[in-house]
Amino acid sequence: MKKISVSITLVSLLTLNVSCGQNQKKTGETNTTDNKQKQEYKYTNHLIQESSPYLLMHAHNPVDWYPWGEKALKKAKDENKMIVISIGYAACHWCHVMEKESYEDTAVARIMNENFVSIKVDREERPDIDQIYMNASELITGSDWIQMLNYFIDLHKKNPTTLKEQAAKVTQGISAIENIPFKKAAASFTMNDLNSIFNNVKPDIDFKKGGEKRAPKFPMPAMWEYLLYYHYLSNNSDALNAVKITLNNMANGGIYDHVGGGFARYSTDADWHVPHFEKMLYDNAQLVSLYADAWRVTKDPLYKNVVYETLGFIQREMTSPEGGFYSSLDADSQGEEGKFYVWSKDEIEKILKDDDALFSDYFNITKTGNWQPDKNILYKKETNEAIASKYHISLSELNSKIEADKIKLLQGLLKRVHPNTDDKMLTAWNALMLKAYVQAYRVFDEEKFLHAALKNADFLIQHAIGSNNEITRNYKNGKSSVEGFLDDYAFTISAFIELYQATFDEQWLYKAKDITEYTLTHFFDSTSGMFYYTHNEHSDLIARKMEVADNVIPSSNSEMAKNLFYLGNFFSKDDYIKTAQQMLVNVQNNVQQNILFYANWGMLEADFVNGIYEVAIAGKNDESKRREMDQYYLPNIILSGGKENASLELLENKFVENQTIIYVCRNKVCKLPVTEVSKAVQQILK
Repeated sequence: MKKISVSITLVSLLTLNVSCGQNQKKTGETNTTDNKQKQEYKYTNHLIQESSPYLLMHAHNPVDWYPWGEKALKKAKDENKMIVISIGYAACHWCHVMEKESYEDTAVARIMNENFVSIKVDREERPDIDQIYMNASELITGSDWIQMLNYFIDLHKKNPTTLKEQAAKVTQGISAIENIPFKKAAASFTMNDLNSIFNNVKPDIDFKKGGEKRAPKFPMPAMWEYLLYYHYLSNNSDALNAVKITLNNMANGGIYDHVGGGFARYSTDADWHVPHFEKMLYDNAQLVSLYADAWRVTKDPLYKNVVYETLGFIQREMTSPEGGFYSSLDADSQGEEGKFYVWSKDEIEKILKDDDALFSDYFNITKTGNWQPDKNILYKKETNEAIASKYHISLSELNSKIEADKIKLLQGLLKRVHPNTDDKMLTAWNALMLKAYVQAYRVFDEEKFLHAALKNADFLIQHAIGSNNEITRNYKNGKSSVEGFLDDYAFTISAFIELYQATFDEQWLYKAKDITEYTLTHFFDSTSGMFYYTHNEHSDLIARKMEVADNVIPSSNSEMAKNLFYLGNFFSKDDYIKTAQQMLVNVQNNVQQNILFYANWGMLEADFVNGIYEVAIAGKNDESKRREMDQYYLPNIILSGGKENASLELLENKFVENQTIIYVCRNKVCKLPVTEVSKAVQQILK
């Protein structure tokens, strides 16, 4: 398979740039995949047997699409054809335009079918393929893609040797991108380093509207988590202000769904007003975690409200009967961008009647529309205090009225034609939401959050994690079809570590350790000290890549480094800690220069700078003490506990009959045992 891929690399990337991630209007789409399957179609291609909603969307194009696999690659080799690969995802706005304007065009299909083997890839199921051909797109540029197709057709016929030579050069370039070498240097992490990081990034922060000084704006949760941690260590007020300004503006802006809960993928403008309306599981998972942590620091009720409303949205619209979480909601419904989420003034008046004026003022709803003609995106500009004063009501009255109105609008919203749901369940993203539920439970002590987390953990054990700890990527219609990647392992390990600290059920911590051992065996590269993205037994592409830089989701390498650090401290495994340290040394220059894309690494560096505390709660009241401890923002602790003798070394010889004792330790050296949480916290904060 590798040899075939090398010869076609140059052509494989042709449609990559026009298949995903571009902010264009979608012009039309059948509302559900199921409806598509029930209709009669003139064309049916090889995608019809796939489970991915994105692939099924293209199963009736006149283009003779194949899924990625041996069958397509063999056909290309046997027929001496080039391959064209189109990569996208179900909620992708521009992908639907591409389908409408190109892949449903029989003239385009004729060119592709006669000269190429055409392959469709769901980037969320196969991020390894997406990564390679995104790298390739950085090495090759082109304009009109149909002209490029014709160029390669001509080159393939007249000078195939040159085509293969160019493809080989591109392959070499792909192999060199982002694979990190081993750095021989003494580990040195200081508070001065963290101060320099903040000073470097501070000019890029929008201290008026939050986020970066740019448009479009992405939430980038790891960045603000890092600044919360940095503020905790430095007491730098600017760092905390950057977080609060960002979170406040996102929560009040149009990127947040004020009626249904949850966040859209990004804002198209610098004010968080107009969202790219698709909702992604991974964004909402990380934002739940971020707002929960921010509540710990500020106790701002807005942040708690965001967590509850977002998890309400996840439970209502993104949770399967088995307890798994779906991947995304489309931006469009009935062929129109944002139609499900926007409101006319007449609709608001009809539903709210006498309450219309207050609600419209609160969310800037106008007769002419605040986005497009007669279309309003709900967002806040005025403070609650200003609105309450204007209408001569108390803050509590204002909040009650707005909440009651939102419930009425939600009832109306749910009667609309719903956007498509990408109902495949991805292990990595499920683990992110599992961790979010656990963190929300720890912060707010809401039992329903723990119940959802445990149900999802059981779902992963049943449907994603094998008895030998091998993980699969996806689950839909009762089956998994893709082997797991490093992010599937890394985020699952992280979620199980968090679940242990919420429940003190050791099975989750030991499972995290077992999966880590499997990951070290099958993903770790001893030469570089980093992890490959693909499993050593399932790496059949033209290059074996590493995912290092953090982005809208933290990188799998940074998450694995953190996992090794925490598990190393839980289990006294110095080799884990040394591996995490070396990984951080390998990227330390990047962390210093560009924290926006190395924020998860930055949090690990903060752990090394300050050191972490091992906090053990031993005794019959361990749960109540844990609840009290979890009200504090303490990013530099790992928490263990139990009612009686436990197997963890951190709890050995720490049980005293009829007492609940809290031990605050560092490097296994403990301070004076205490029985009150407040005193333990004082020991940590000293």
